[in-house]
Amino acid sequence: MPVRSAWLINRTETESGQSRADTRLAPVGTMAPTGALTSAGGVIPGSEDGAHLMSALYVYGETAGMRATVAPGRAVIQGRGPAGAYPVVLTDYTDVGFDDGNAANPRIDLVVLRVHDAQFDGEDGRTEAVLEVVQGDASAGTGGIDWANAVYDLRVPTVAVGGILPESWARDVPGGYVGQYRDTATEYQRWDGARWAGYPRQIGGVAPQGALAAGEYTGQYRDEGGRLQRWDGTVWRPAVTASAWANNTDGGYCASTAWVEAVTDTVGPTITATFTVPVSGTVLVTVGFLGNTGVDGQWCRMGANIRKDGVLVSPADETRSATVGSKALTSVSATYRVAGLQPGAVHTAVSAYCTSATSNRGWFDNRFIRVDPVL
Repeated sequence: MPVRSAWLINRTETESGQSRADTRLAPVGTMAPTGALTSAGGVIPGSEDGAHLMSALYVYGETAGMRATVAPGRAVIQGRGPAGAYPVVLTDYTDVGFDDGNAANPRIDLVVLRVHDAQFDGEDGRTEAVLEVVQGDASAGTGGIDWANAVYDLRVPTVAVGGILPESWARDVPGGYVGQYRDTATEYQRWDGARWAGYPRQIGGVAPQGALAAGEYTGQYRDEGGRLQRWDGTVWRPAVTASAWANNTDGGYCASTAWVEAVTDTVGPTITATFTVPVSGTVLVTVGFLGNTGVDGQWCRMGANIRKDGVLVSPADETRSATVGSKALTSVSATYRVAGLQPGAVHTAVSAYCTSATSNRGWFDNRFIRVDPVL
C-alpha cells in the first residue's frame, strides 16, 4: 500500500526505515501545536489549480458498488501524547472495499488514515501507516453505495504554526493557541483562548454592520448603515459627528431685556439643535434670523444656550449673538466658537432672545441654529 510515514521506523541492518523520498514527500514541519507536546492533526490543504480548499485524501466512488477510491495527499496524525505527531503521505490513488451485510440495517463506515506504532501502542505489534475501513455496527447492505449522496466529508485541514487555518466546512474546530488565525471563507478570525473572534472585533478593526450590539472595548469602531461609530464604553457614538440644524419660519416678538428661549405670537416651537461633540471638544455655533426692532435706536438679539443633560454649559451672550438695530427688516447671522465641551457627549443648542428695552418689541422670523464640529 502506498502509505508512507516519516519518523516511524529507524533504518537498521534488517529494516529499510525512512527513505529520502519519504522525507521529501511527508509533510515534515507542518505542525501547529494543540498542547505542549501535541500537534493539530489534519489534511494538508491545497489543490493543483488552487481552486479548492483541499483535494488530498478525498474518498469517492465512480459507480454504485462497495468499493471506493482515496485520492493521494498528505496529512499529520497526532499520536498518543508522548508519541508525537506523524507526518504521513499517500502517494497514489488507492482502492478500498466495504463489506456487505444486512440490507435492513443502516451503517456508517469510516475510511481512516491510521498509524500503528508498536513502540507506543503495542496492541498488535504493527509499525506502519495504513488506510483502513472501520466498519459500523450494522450494515450497508449489498446493493451498492450511493456515492453522490452517501459520503460525509470529515477531513479537517491543518497548517504549520503561524499559518492561517482554512475553513473546516462548518465544523467548529477549536484553536490550538491564543493568537492563531483562520479564514472561514467569509471572515478572518483570531483564537482568543476561548473562541474564534472575527478579526473586525479585534483591536484596530472595524466591525461590520450587525456584528456587534455592544462594543468590546472603549475606542472600538463599527460600520452602522454606512456611518462610522465609536464605542465610548457605554454607547455607540458617531465617530465623525455631523452638523446639527434647527429652524423655524414662523415669526414672533420678544420684549424682554433678559435672555428668554421663546418668542411671543408664534405657533412654532423653541428652536433646539441636538448635536454630538467631536473629539476636539469644540464646535462652531451659527445663529441667524430675519427681523427688525419696534423702536428706532433700539436693538434685538438672538443667541443660543448650550446644555448637557439639562445643565447650562455655555449661556447666550451679547458678544455671541446676531443683532438687528433698525426698524427696517434685516437678515443677520453670527458664528462663534465654543470649546471645552465633553467629547462624545450629546448637547443641545437652544435659541435665546432679548431686546434693549421692554418697550421695544424685537421681531424674529426665519430663525435658525446650526452647529458644526471642529475636527
